[in-house]
Amino acid sequence: MALFNRKNNDAPTAAATPAVDPALAALTGTYTIDPAHSSIGFTVRHAMVTNVRGSFGEHEGTLVLDGSDPANSSASIDVKIASVDTGIPDRDGHLVSGDFFDAEKFPLMAFRSTQAEQLGGDTYRVTGDLTIKDVTRPLSIDLEFNGSATDVYGNERVGFEGSTSILRSDWGLTWNAALETGGVMVSDKVKLTFDISAIKAAPQA
Repeated sequence: MALFNRKNNDAPTAAATPAVDPALAALTGTYTIDPAHSSIGFTVRHAMVTNVRGSFGEHEGTLVLDGSDPANSSASIDVKIASVDTGIPDRDGHLVSGDFFDAEKFPLMAFRSTQAEQLGGDTYRVTGDLTIKDVTRPLSIDLEFNGSATDVYGNERVGFEGSTSILRSDWGLTWNAALETGGVMVSDKVKLTFDISAIKAAPQA
């Protein structure tokens, strides 16, 4: 099911209005990300030989889907930096310190979409602005639309999952330590992962 406009270089030049898929149009609305059934995580290479995985336990966001004109769809997410969890309290404390995120001064990481496109099937690329600390840079995230359903409580849900990679130094996260055997303690490349479940808001009277 297509959520965003699909590019078609072979489309006829004559003006034509494509038929709207009723199932797609029914998805139109504002959705609130459900943090209890969503996760925002990361993976980073540690000491050149293994991976450290973590997640941010507190986040909130909104999806605005327009099934009749998907180009009008948008997404916004705010992540509380202090909620970082790698399973090691001392490491989490280091991450929120001034060496890394400086969570006391910059408590949120934010993403605001600016564009979306279909790559094929149910795979999409959402582009927007990612802000970490006082740095805002463009970021593209490849997402798979997992579908829509009504849960046992009557909530209408949509689901997405995807990932992207960044260089943390692009956002001013430059702390590191050299290893005696060569290389560094923490890689610059970080993989970000998203598993999102969002609930449709009731229409306003």
